[in-house]
Amino acid sequence: MTRILSMAQTEFRIALRNRWVTVAVAMMVLFSLVLSAAGSAPTGDLGADRLSVIVASLTSLAVYLVPLVALLMSFDAVAGEVERGTLPLLLTYPLSRTEVLLGKLLAHLAVLTIAIGAGYGLAAIGAWAMDGRSVEGLPALWRLTWSSVTLGAVFLGAGYALSSLARRPSGAAGLAIGLWLGAIVLYDLGLLAALVADNGGVFTTRVFPWAMLANPADAFRLFNLAASEATSAAVGLSGAANTIPPWQALTSLALWPVLALALAVAAFRKVTP
Repeated sequence: MTRILSMAQTEFRIALRNRWVTVAVAMMVLFSLVLSAAGSAPTGDLGADRLSVIVASLTSLAVYLVPLVALLMSFDAVAGEVERGTLPLLLTYPLSRTEVLLGKLLAHLAVLTIAIGAGYGLAAIGAWAMDGRSVEGLPALWRLTWSSVTLGAVFLGAGYALSSLARRPSGAAGLAIGLWLGAIVLYDLGLLAALVADNGGVFTTRVFPWAMLANPADAFRLFNLAASEATSAAVGLSGAANTIPPWQALTSLALWPVLALALAVAAFRKVTP
């Protein structure tokens, strides 16, 4: 554990030097404040406190932004070491390859947690300043915070796997953007097209719920919306959130980080110095 923490400390310093902490915090704060200001408009119509409505809007933001930030931080975690010629030196340290990736994961999760906490925290402060009832939405905000970090861990692991497979930062960057587009954008568009074509058939009733749970981003969104008092503020998934049990979405979300890290370790073991 000491070796892993030492690796994490080194990686966190590199993230500070490369301005990743500043960039991640700035992105989360900016988009959180903008979206919370826009997403709080239907508060009176829904009868929910301001923070609960903002959490529903922040859920949609997190689905897109958290995986993107995670992939941007992780796509050159291995490929960058290969290109700079530092991988042979790194592997001479008394660290296994699994410990190297765990150290990188802890450092990048720390950066992501700081960014998420800053963004959501400022949004919560703004909501509380404008609506004293916003304290009722704190459990939903806490649930969104830790589940966002879990979602980030999924895509950090996926980024390490792609970085190990590509072995060049340019190739890893292309794969990372492709993964983000496929998992976050095109996947849901494909499901929507299939729903329209199926017109209430077998796919809609039996396949669609499992297809939603198979995607960590959709599982994250379903888990947060299912327990929210303002699901109608989120477009497109409120019906699905009410039909799929929250524990199923949570199980999917909890299993994906383990699977992603296992794939990353397997890919990293095949990388030669």
